[in-house]
Amino acid sequence: MLDVKTAQDALGAALSTGGDFAELFLEDRRNHSLMFRGNRVETVLSGRLHGAGLRVFVGLNAIYTYTNATDREGLLRCGMHAAAAVRERRAGAASNPPLQTKIKNAHSIAIAPSAAETKKKIEVLRMTNGAAREVGAEITQVICLYRDSEQDVLICNSDGLFAEDRRVYTRLVCQAVASSGAENQQGHEGPGAMMGYELFTSRVNPHLVGRKAGEIAKTMLYAPKCPAGQMPVVIDNGFGGVIFHEACGHSLEATSVAFGLSEFCGKLGQHVAAPCVTAIDDGTMANEWGSENMDDEGAFTNRVVLIENGVLKNYLVDKLNAKRMNMQPTGCGRRESYAFAPTSRMHNTYIAPGGDDEREMIATMGNGLYAKRMGGGSVNPATGEFNFAVEEGYLIRDGKIQSPVRGASLIGKGADILKQIDRVGKNMTMAGGMCGSISGNVPTNVGQPMIRVKSITVGGCA
Repeated sequence: MLDVKTAQDALGAALSTGGDFAELFLEDRRNHSLMFRGNRVETVLSGRLHGAGLRVFVGLNAIYTYTNATDREGLLRCGMHAAAAVRERRAGAASNPPLQTKIKNAHSIAIAPSAAETKKKIEVLRMTNGAAREVGAEITQVICLYRDSEQDVLICNSDGLFAEDRRVYTRLVCQAVASSGAENQQGHEGPGAMMGYELFTSRVNPHLVGRKAGEIAKTMLYAPKCPAGQMPVVIDNGFGGVIFHEACGHSLEATSVAFGLSEFCGKLGQHVAAPCVTAIDDGTMANEWGSENMDDEGAFTNRVVLIENGVLKNYLVDKLNAKRMNMQPTGCGRRESYAFAPTSRMHNTYIAPGGDDEREMIATMGNGLYAKRMGGGSVNPATGEFNFAVEEGYLIRDGKIQSPVRGASLIGKGADILKQIDRVGKNMTMAGGMCGSISGNVPTNVGQPMIRVKSITVGGCA
């Protein structure tokens, strides 16, 4: 993608007025997407994203510039722009000669998306759409999206790193709307992986994706409204992990911790959760939606144990915030594209499997709520306060599932909820999505086994 001499000269230009460290990120990405709506293909889009970003550290601050001009002249100009922003001019740090870093690929691709025929991708959408509509006459609208991308990156820095990697992502999304004429309810399903077109022959069944989205919408359409109050809640696996991701995961990122804006600041080694809770962020899992061989700072991704048996063990730390926190980076520096400077982000974040029986959780909870599937919500990382919608929920009476309910939400504080967990099931699954932060949107997985929270505020109808 780039010759070593040009890369080294661009880094040297960036350091010419007094920077301590310089980093170059070069990206070339091909995107392809199709939308199926109203029983037909509505859009087919292809695009290419190409450019480079240069970052310079000056003490505990950073300067970031980026450009579409990735020839020698363009990169040198970009480096000089970064150097010009250094306020206290002094002799810059030396740039070490780049050494080719070998990246072991843990994510084999059988069928590159660009090698798969568009008609095959359209057939995936037709199958998904048809399955959603087969759920019943109540399904009045179905939107299906197919997306893939092939991204080549090169990362080099003044410490001598020179590494290249290739990342391939494929995803299918289905949104179904059920209507009674008076009101609508939605169902959503969106599996993805760090895979090529083989996703649909080895892991994802388009028919089941459409069917699931339609069934959620139809079930919630006829469900009575959820009662409000304080009660025990069982949260199912997969999408249930969004609670930990949002309410706790963001508060464990150095983006918040380094500036004292997290409820978990200064709590390493302390009990922050129930003893049955172990939480992990793992960027090394083969072919998972949130995985990478290396992060966007060129560090190998890791399996980071955040909480172990209730004790806070680590934060997610990127290179710049590692300097601010006097800690080691954990391989979690990520960015949406070359137009963003990287910062600490999650990969595949989950509560680890426990040893509790899932049926016993419900049978012994008395009256409460079974949150089978979580939806969107909001959280304040500084306080951990959150509010999340339950996309698919069921009322529990005397330890038995009584009926589906709609309009439920879970309200609380991340650190408090962690201590209220009293059961952790055996079977952990994951669900993919896009996570947004100051470095843009990146693919992440959320996951957990079924868990039980002894008491939480459920929003609904009083």
